Amino acid sequence: MKLDLSGKVALVTGGTRGIGHSICRALVGAGAHVALCARDGSKAEQVAGALGHGARGYACDVGLAAQVEALVDGVEKDFGRIDILVNNAGFTRDNLVFRIKETDWDSVLDTNLKGAFLMTKYAARGMIKRRWGRVVNISSVVGINGNKGQSNYAASKAGLVGFTKAVAKDLASRNVLVNAVAPGYIDTELTSGISAEAKQYLLDNIPLGRLGEATDIASAVLFLASDLASYITGQVLVVDGGMVM
Repeated sequence: MKLDLSGKVALVTGGTRGIGHSICRALVGAGAHVALCARDGSKAEQVAGALGHGARGYACDVGLAAQVEALVDGVEKDFGRIDILVNNAGFTRDNLVFRIKETDWDSVLDTNLKGAFLMTKYAARGMIKRRWGRVVNISSVVGINGNKGQSNYAASKAGLVGFTKAVAKDLASRNVLVNAVAPGYIDTELTSGISAEAKQYLLDNIPLGRLGEATDIASAVLFLASDLASYITGQVLVVDGGMVM
């Protein structure tokens, strides 16, 4: 067995920047054909063009069932199938719980959790028929430990953990493996707004003494998508420099 995804087709949500973009690059580097989506379809097409290797970009709001179904149909028409699904799309609307607006709660849960449900529901159908598939959900250590001011985000990421384990049991008999990666604090646009004091606090509490890089998460996804992980399902791989061990 080797980490070779030649001929496989991967669909990555939220693939235009940060962790998602790094995952797309890693998959292309391993030989996979990549479809990526974002709300901004023109941006997705631009990023896909830069990736090369026949990558294609699509517009999709993963929280809307009609758009997700159309996306999956389009990718299967263009590439023939979907072998690997990476549910990476996500964002934050941080605030203390008594200040969170209902719309901010709903929008975070719709994208981060409902989006993974919808994408898996539609993309897994072909995997089940072919009796081969990989689903990797991007959760977070915040979904394991919680974090002040992020009750909506933490709920969505904790929900992904339960979702991963349940769907892994649903699909195991069809050889569709479902796992999650839980990043720690990764140096991306999503975390660039933290103060110097907060960053130092994080560094003081990470045994490896550095924030993670997007490539650290992409490598974990690549492993779970490959034949090297063919006997792993329903697991959460924490990639956080030792922060929550």
